[in-house]
Amino acid sequence: MAPPRGSAAYKKNDGTLAISKDGQSVSWTPVAPPGSKPALTLPVSSITNLQQTPATSAKVMLKIFAQTQGSSASEQYVFSFTSPTSARPEADAIKDALGKAIQAAKSSSSILAQSGGGSAAMTIANAVTSLPPSGGNTDAWYDDNRLKSDVQLQQSLLKTNPSLSKTFVESLRTKPESITSSQFTSQFWSTRVHLLRAHAIEKNQTRGAYNVLSSVKPMTVDGTTKLSISKEQIQLIFSQHSLVKRVYDENVPKLSEEAFWSRFFQSRLFKKLKGERISENDSTDQVLDKYLQHDEDEERGQRLAASHVPHIIDVEGNEENHSQRKGNQPDFTMRPTSMDRVPIIRTLNALSEKIMVHVPPNDVDPSLPIGADEETFNMLALRDLQGDAEENRVILNVKDQSRFFSSNKETGISTDAALYAKQDPVQVLRLLKTDLARMTSNPGLENAIGVDKDSSGDESQPKKSHVGSKASLAAATKQILAAVCQQRVQTDDLHASAAGFSTALPSSTFGLSVSVFDRLSLTHATTTEFLQHFWSAFLSGDADRAEEISRLVETLNRAMDRIKAVADDADQERTKEVEKMKKQMRDHYERTQRKMKIDFDSIGGGAKVVNQLLGPTVEAIRLAGKEYKKALTAASAVAMEEDEVT
Repeated sequence: MAPPRGSAAYKKNDGTLAISKDGQSVSWTPVAPPGSKPALTLPVSSITNLQQTPATSAKVMLKIFAQTQGSSASEQYVFSFTSPTSARPEADAIKDALGKAIQAAKSSSSILAQSGGGSAAMTIANAVTSLPPSGGNTDAWYDDNRLKSDVQLQQSLLKTNPSLSKTFVESLRTKPESITSSQFTSQFWSTRVHLLRAHAIEKNQTRGAYNVLSSVKPMTVDGTTKLSISKEQIQLIFSQHSLVKRVYDENVPKLSEEAFWSRFFQSRLFKKLKGERISENDSTDQVLDKYLQHDEDEERGQRLAASHVPHIIDVEGNEENHSQRKGNQPDFTMRPTSMDRVPIIRTLNALSEKIMVHVPPNDVDPSLPIGADEETFNMLALRDLQGDAEENRVILNVKDQSRFFSSNKETGISTDAALYAKQDPVQVLRLLKTDLARMTSNPGLENAIGVDKDSSGDESQPKKSHVGSKASLAAATKQILAAVCQQRVQTDDLHASAAGFSTALPSSTFGLSVSVFDRLSLTHATTTEFLQHFWSAFLSGDADRAEEISRLVETLNRAMDRIKAVADDADQERTKEVEKMKKQMRDHYERTQRKMKIDFDSIGGGAKVVNQLLGPTVEAIRLAGKEYKKALTAASAVAMEEDEVT
């Protein structure tokens, strides 16, 4: 069968659009001049999407989206079919053929990517086992270009993260005109690929198997018992409890669906499968009670027989090889218990085994032999019966030890000995006798370490403070409290986020109001974003981006104005708070004729706090402006030299 082809115009030039014989490419050949070669050829592997005008449209057009290798953006190619009689059939045939070719190319590439040069059987097995449970493509989680070009994923992340959405909108609103929206979006998400990847993984997570019988509970509404169960829950019940599936197959459609499930959830069989005790007061059911004696886990014996259990922990093997039926009974912990005594434990264990069987282990090497590994063997080994392990030490022989110690090479005296030699023995003995006399007359820890409570602790004195003096204790207390305050500022109610400061609680706004702090946070985030844009353009070395860099410098200057505006508003709020406290002081004095002491320095907020929080950002803006002026001056000097030469 010949590949489909049709008359189509591309960029207002008539030609023929055709698919190659091998179905690996689509090409467009112009009509004039006759016999010309294809002017456009698109490989099927590069086509990302196809769009066609609806059947009700008068014009028949086909738009092909193709992405070249190494590029993150897709290019569009629009073809208008010009046949007066068969334009629509030709377009449909080409689109259907391209769709099938694209699907075949994607499936073959995914299998080849997993093959790694192995055999055909291993290639197919790897391709099947590598598919994620939800059917999604996990390769996209690790491809930065796909994450940065996934618009739907970005919009979903912005909806779930209000602070990031606010930063994006504000940065887009205040961006320079020289930067297009696509350039800004690409730069914005290039620094937040980790957030996109985490959001993509979160969206693709699905709930695994669970104990469905314990989650299904009847509800009493207006004196009647009602039960709601979904198709997914029914499928889980069948997969977890083979006995229920057997009962269902044997009694439906003799019983209706509603009657079967209504009787099942009120039967003794339901209580047995849940692991609950069956009492005489439970209602009986002639149809379902006959299945109470059936063993639900018929395949459990086969699984245990197929699995390998080490002999050292195989209790059943001990009973078979070393029976204790004669003589004294073993301890009760070693006696097998019946199913009726602890049904809930056995039921939950059996159900957990079924659920975990379908979970592939990610920490076990399938190439290892079946049985206890080396770690398990060492854990179960009886170390008391083993001898002492042979010591394996490396003997270190040092020929000249003197070069490893600090000493004077000429005299052979160590540094400590030289230091002690400079001291006066008479003065040292006098100080020692004084300390011993003080300890003898008034023994205690404070006297032993030399604490002087009567010392003034004046820091202006040039004398070095003694250990235990008031000055030393005050300095140590101040240092510890400063460290505690700094730690609380970094941890309490203030979590770092991709958008800068978080939406803070009142206890973490540093005395600022919530509205001012939110403005400060947004200003910090947008300024950081424009700084990233500036350095990306400035360090690129592209002369064509000089105009863009100058616009970014203007934007950074406006950011300084925004920071100053936030500081002014914070100062006004603090001034109002101070005036409010002064009014309270006056009112208190008028009522009681007593002055109230208020420390105005304890009132937080103001421009000082804003400048302190945004100090590194302001310094970064100044550095960017300084580097820009330096580069601009150097470029102007080079241009002047070239003008003089010419």
